[in-house]
Amino acid sequence: MSAAAPSALMLFAAGLGTRMRPLTEDLPKPLIPVAGKALIDHALDQRGDLPLRCVANAHYRADQLAAHLAGSGVALSREDDQLLDTGGGLSAALPLLGPGPVFTLNTDAVWNGPAALPLLAQHWDATRMKALLLCVPKTRARGHKGQGDFMSDPQGRGAPGPGLIYTGAQILSPDVLSEIDTPVFSLTEVWRRLIARGTLYITEYPGLWCDVGQPDSIPLAEDMLQEATHV
Repeated sequence: MSAAAPSALMLFAAGLGTRMRPLTEDLPKPLIPVAGKALIDHALDQRGDLPLRCVANAHYRADQLAAHLAGSGVALSREDDQLLDTGGGLSAALPLLGPGPVFTLNTDAVWNGPAALPLLAQHWDATRMKALLLCVPKTRARGHKGQGDFMSDPQGRGAPGPGLIYTGAQILSPDVLSEIDTPVFSLTEVWRRLIARGTLYITEYPGLWCDVGQPDSIPLAEDMLQEATHV
């Protein structure tokens, strides 16, 4: 791992979980169980053996998430008054995350294969990159509709287009966040700027991945966890 690789992880856990209703009527989406384990704990498994400072944002049913994470070492960045979206949530959490690049990870997916974050760290090059997104081919994705999110050129630079699916895991240098002067914004806006500058890169996840965004994705994820990854 490069000395410039992140030492902190931002977990996105504040969403309303509207696509996961009715399961989220009484429970925040990161606490929905898949194969007997809460989605946010599946996400935390993607740290592998990296000793990371971890922060999760929280808005919907934040007290339940706080109770679940109590004693885990994961700090909470509460968005009680306003849901800040991914970019705004990351920006608000920077004092807890510390300086330098950070891992960010969505908490609505399940993985079958090598831990995602050490894999990203192996491919991170701070001299060239401002973002490194972990993507998966459609053939190794479950529960995802659509044609894919990104394509990459021979050097690995990413651009929007049908092809690889974004897994929700990335390394991001957060200095570009200061260019955006609204408290609520998506990381899509950050990516747009980095793509224009040629500093957003893509690397491919070699295992299996399942988007757990709605109730009928749960059995798909549980079945995927039983598949051989051949990694």
